[in-house]
Amino acid sequence: MHLTIVMPVLEEAARVRTAIAAARAHCDELIVVDGGSRDRTAELASGVGARVETVPRAGRGLQLRTGARLAIEAGADVLLFLHADTRLPPEARLGIERAVDSGAAGGGFLIDFEAAPPLLRCGRVLVDIRTRWLHTPLGDQAHFATTAAYIACGGFSDLPILEDLDFLRRLRRQGPISVVEQRATTSSRRFAERGVVRTVATNWLIWSLFAAGVKPARLAGLYPLVR
Repeated sequence: MHLTIVMPVLEEAARVRTAIAAARAHCDELIVVDGGSRDRTAELASGVGARVETVPRAGRGLQLRTGARLAIEAGADVLLFLHADTRLPPEARLGIERAVDSGAAGGGFLIDFEAAPPLLRCGRVLVDIRTRWLHTPLGDQAHFATTAAYIACGGFSDLPILEDLDFLRRLRRQGPISVVEQRATTSSRRFAERGVVRTVATNWLIWSLFAAGVKPARLAGLYPLVR
């Protein structure tokens, strides 16, 4: 299995080198796609030998779509989409291999939060329920997909937000979505800055409106960027 990690970044100068070093342990190739950073993110990523592509500042969907295209052109069998503030568990690759061998079109991991406040640790239980019952791991849970399934479902759309949920809804038509019973660890900075209750409530509101048919472009204003 040739596994390529696609890492979208935007103004991640403080952590991009560490993120790249951690991700390399799990893949055969790593592609970093910068979404128009105004800091030194792209420069620092190139400085540690990463393959870096730069795209206009138009949302994560374009970054993921661009990175996937480059990975497929280079011969990837499996694509793993990893946020710069998410760390994979030690045996992530083995979990992906087992999922793919069992016939999964793709999937993701359970989640843990870095330096999480007590309320967020309780919220992890709800995320686990959603992930396991609905087989709906979201973007910060390290999506992966076979190249064949990715191509067949049309890949990521150029959306300002909700590119992960939109992608997963189409990916599941190509086969089972696997939940790997290992935990990816992601930053809790969004929750720390905006508050746990407010952030969770906003997320559920956006997901509900999207399910009701509201376009992501109209919902983007409800989800301010936190870096």
